[in-house]
Amino acid sequence: MSDLRDLVGDMTNGVDAVLLFGPSGSYYERAAGADLPVVVVAQENTVDAEHFVDLPLEFADVSQRIRFGLEGALENELLEEGSTALCAAKTFAEDIDSVVRVRAGEFARSGVYELFADSRAEAHIIRDVLEVAIELGKKGQKGKPVGALFVVGDAGKVMNKSRPLSYNPFEKSHVHVGDPIVNVMLKEFSRLDGAFIISDSGKIVSAYRYLEPSAEGVDIPKGLGARHMAGGAITRDTNAVSIVLSESDGLVRAFSGGQLVLELDPEDY
Repeated sequence: MSDLRDLVGDMTNGVDAVLLFGPSGSYYERAAGADLPVVVVAQENTVDAEHFVDLPLEFADVSQRIRFGLEGALENELLEEGSTALCAAKTFAEDIDSVVRVRAGEFARSGVYELFADSRAEAHIIRDVLEVAIELGKKGQKGKPVGALFVVGDAGKVMNKSRPLSYNPFEKSHVHVGDPIVNVMLKEFSRLDGAFIISDSGKIVSAYRYLEPSAEGVDIPKGLGARHMAGGAITRDTNAVSIVLSESDGLVRAFSGGQLVLELDPEDY
């Protein structure tokens, strides 16, 4: 038993900060009593933590959750590059049951934090669009896989870099993503070609748009087609982010600044 305690003790030696992912109040109080900075990463700051990183999406993959928290802590100067963090998260239980030791900044920045925190659109708008794409990825359109492209933010510039493929069913409407009825409409219209354009505030500006950004210099993973290329390129030429559901492999991918910053499997959510 003493060897096991030593092994666990080695994980905590030289730690500069603790990141708690969705802790209960009692767990936070215990951690806050230690002589180390404590950063809470969660969807709401229910424990009134002094240092907090907003987690807009409950990443099913724990490694993605930890990466997001670390990037957020670094971006908000709650951690320094190269500092060692002890990350405590939920994996199997309702409360924290897993601990990971990691050096902040030793991995390449994914950009996933900036996707939510630094976009023109509010984080909850991006989350709502992601949820639509995830739900569509799970169920498809009438049981069949579909692809879809959502461009969020900087809508005026995006409209100027695109053209209509058909009539715009949202032209005179004032509906917003996140409304359950609107989400059903988005899923229904997704069976047709073209991108959805969504404003910073979540208003559905248009459907059936053909994006016309230059693809020069945009690097997307091999095997991805024109929808992903267009989705990546439009985020390089504007301040929008794009969320793409692949018809071929069923994965949801997000682009920001011309880069792929998030890839997830809808079946994991």
